[in-house]
Amino acid sequence: MRFRNLDLIFAAALAAGMAYFVVRRMGFGDEGWVIALKGVCVGTMAVWAGLQAKRLDGWLVAAVLALGALGDVLIETHGLNAGALAFLAGHVVAIGLYLRNRSGKLWVALAVTLAVTAVAWWLPAARGLAGGIALYSAGLGAMAGTALISRFARDNVGLGALLFVASDLLIFSEIGPLHGSAIPGLLIWPLYVAGQAAIAWGVVTRLRQ
Repeated sequence: MRFRNLDLIFAAALAAGMAYFVVRRMGFGDEGWVIALKGVCVGTMAVWAGLQAKRLDGWLVAAVLALGALGDVLIETHGLNAGALAFLAGHVVAIGLYLRNRSGKLWVALAVTLAVTAVAWWLPAARGLAGGIALYSAGLGAMAGTALISRFARDNVGLGALLFVASDLLIFSEIGPLHGSAIPGLLIWPLYVAGQAAIAWGVVTRLRQ
């Protein structure tokens, strides 16, 4: 797909994502400008997608990205539960988008949903959290599963959805087997941004055609 001038907005989103990762590694965290920078990354992708939306599918992917950006900010300002609700809403919208463009078998999506839910349920050491994590992860897994059976899957969208899953599972692993490890902190944000970027680019550039 040919790069367009409008795609400079997408490049700016990636730059914001990299800048956020760097400033967080430098020790900045709760400052308002850092939180804003975090939201700018996927929020800019949502603007980029919205500017090119010509029919429902285009608006749906823009909404998915906008809800992701909202979740990024809410996690910092209102806590993990508020952020998770925004992300879950985004997963529901994404599932609708992918099912509208289904090209594969539904049992594949179901298998992915069950696998992601089971792994997420197993991860937390505090078993009282397992039910809520599993509930959220059912939506996460369904998003990834339906992405893999959509007509967008070969446009890096399937890979992006799996990277999103990996990022969230690493978050849950911080209260489980990887508690105290540096690995989640190094990988969660890069995997998340790469996943959202792959989803956004794959869907929008396919819709251009």
